[in-house]
Amino acid sequence: MKRIIDFEGIRVSYTVTGRGKTIVLVHGYLEAGEVWDPLVKELADRYRIISPDLPGHGESGIQGEIHTMEWLAAAIREVIIDAGSDKVLMAGHSLGGYVTLAFLELYPELLSGYILFHSHPHADSLEAIGRRNREIDVVRAGKKNIMYPGNVSMMFAEKNLRSMAAEVQRSKEIASRNSGEGIIALLNGMIARPSRQYILENGTVPLMWILGRYDLYFSPDKAMRDIGLPFNAEVVVLEESGHLGFIEEKEKSALLIKSFAERLRW
Repeated sequence: MKRIIDFEGIRVSYTVTGRGKTIVLVHGYLEAGEVWDPLVKELADRYRIISPDLPGHGESGIQGEIHTMEWLAAAIREVIIDAGSDKVLMAGHSLGGYVTLAFLELYPELLSGYILFHSHPHADSLEAIGRRNREIDVVRAGKKNIMYPGNVSMMFAEKNLRSMAAEVQRSKEIASRNSGEGIIALLNGMIARPSRQYILENGTVPLMWILGRYDLYFSPDKAMRDIGLPFNAEVVVLEESGHLGFIEEKEKSALLIKSFAERLRW
């Protein structure tokens, strides 16, 4: 079921599927809530799944030229309240992981646990900031359509590009529907985000950290550099995945999420 709320004067769209304890799936950059649909089918037999469109992507609105991680986390909080949920398990992919960490910092009482899919707690490096600024320039020049296809292809492990051609195409179609203004707002928000390494290391709530062996955006070793994992953290490396393990290894990802959810104190 699709629902719409007003958040600070803009539309925020989300879907609710299934019944049971609530899992919130927060999508990444160049995505939308629908990117999770294949995984939702694996989870909705046991859990209630909330899949929002982050402001700036999907069918949600845009507010200005920067959507900070904190502001996006506040929007997700309003979605959770509107859906009538109490404590939730939140899983964030890439950008969605940055939002999840901001959410954990601001609203820890609402989380039973969290999952980082191909994400990390570090601030952008100077190299990453330069890359994002170049993407902003491309989008401002009206050339969004020459930027996103390459980005999406890089999200898949090279060895999966041919065998998962339909999934690659679907991801490109989702990316194509995101507006240039929304892309810029989210890029600026990622540039501005601080390190939240201390949040992860504090172990406020249990963490499952899922990484991809062939992730071209950041390797498992790079993602975990200088991290002191808390006692309640579990790290899993998907051996057949790039940056989209919940698509590339959908069944295994679903099993990992269910196993983690069953161990939580809701």
